[in-house]
Amino acid sequence: MIALANIQDNHRRVHLISLGCPRNLVDSEVMLGGLLERGWQFTAEPKEADAIVINTCGFVNAAKQESVDRIIEAATYKQHNPELKIIVAGCLVQRYRARLRDGLPEVDLFIGTDQFHNLASFLDEPIVDRSVYSKRTNYIYSVDDPRINTLSPYSAYVKVSEGCQHRCTFCSIPAIRGPLRSRTITDIEREVEQLVAQGVVEIILIAQDLAAFGRDDNQSQLLPLLKRLVTIDGLHWLRLLYIYPEYISEEFLEFFADSSKIVKYLDIPVQHASDRLLKLMARNIDSRGLAKIFSTVRKYVPTVAIRTSVMVGFPSETEQDFACLLSFVEQQQFEHLGCFAYSQEDNTVAGRMKQQLSSRLKRIRRHQVMTLQKNISQTHLQRKISSTQQVLVEKRDTVYRGRLATQAPEVDGLVYINRGQAPLGTIQPVRITASSAYDLNGEFV
Repeated sequence: MIALANIQDNHRRVHLISLGCPRNLVDSEVMLGGLLERGWQFTAEPKEADAIVINTCGFVNAAKQESVDRIIEAATYKQHNPELKIIVAGCLVQRYRARLRDGLPEVDLFIGTDQFHNLASFLDEPIVDRSVYSKRTNYIYSVDDPRINTLSPYSAYVKVSEGCQHRCTFCSIPAIRGPLRSRTITDIEREVEQLVAQGVVEIILIAQDLAAFGRDDNQSQLLPLLKRLVTIDGLHWLRLLYIYPEYISEEFLEFFADSSKIVKYLDIPVQHASDRLLKLMARNIDSRGLAKIFSTVRKYVPTVAIRTSVMVGFPSETEQDFACLLSFVEQQQFEHLGCFAYSQEDNTVAGRMKQQLSSRLKRIRRHQVMTLQKNISQTHLQRKISSTQQVLVEKRDTVYRGRLATQAPEVDGLVYINRGQAPLGTIQPVRITASSAYDLNGEFV
């Protein structure tokens, strides 16, 4: 892990655009670390860059379109700087490498999901004939790869595994990212120790499915990993994102409940609550099983905040199926929820299904889910008024901004602190004075 303060100035400047999920952001940080180690300097201004790197998302149609739009936008800077190199990396390249090379002549270099860590080496050599590097190598980064943490001086993502062992019928991730492959516990522990030494107080573990960590070697290693990480001095918050519900065991919940460092927050994607659609999605659990899991989680940790994600508009979704989903969301009263409209994707089982729904109907159903969730979120946050909460103080502009342990960065709300002072990067008691649909206001105690 490289500290930005150790980077020497250099005339070669790179501008990096990272799109998509936190897992993609970690890949971007590895690319940036490799470039800075080779003498490049980061610039926030694309017009100043000698190279612009776009790390793309290729998961759903909207993300793919955003990636293409950003590539075309970046290429406009070549009008004033013909020597500018445009590099496109990531999921979109891995998925559509031949099509992209033919359709985007402005791009100088294409790099897939398994070779992005070699970007600095590729740029040290002359680029010949708009090269494409997308060979499957089953690469996963390690602590020895240079990496720059760009999330926050006080929080960082740590990706524990790559690829996916699940075969959900709507999802292209296994084809893009390859099979599940896990890092070693020692490697992850070393990276967390380095980040904490740099001042990070919150580590956010990420993967396609954290509960699958180690299952490529026949047994989940999530619990042994957590038992090692919570012993690290200086680590205050350990957050777990993306745990598939069917792998949540009571042994895990006992440790989760007892550990003071693991924040009482779980991201458990469900996708739907109609048994018929869950079966069509190949989700390996039914609505009764989902309800039981959430009941068990709350039994062990009554104060837990649960985030989930659901999908509307899956092929053949009926009004009855949709009513099941709305009823489930109403019953569960999730603290946080994201709702996505199904995207018909190439080379997926669901993409070949009949009875694809209209975009209009998907938008209507998504709006209904999010309206329901907005009211649920507002109720949860109103209950915090007049209470004192522990807040990680992250920024200060006109007011301080921070997050509760029950708010993950970038996807959940914020706490705006209007009175008092505190050092950034510290966890402080804050009395909550007001709330909105997703955010809180407060003052330092």
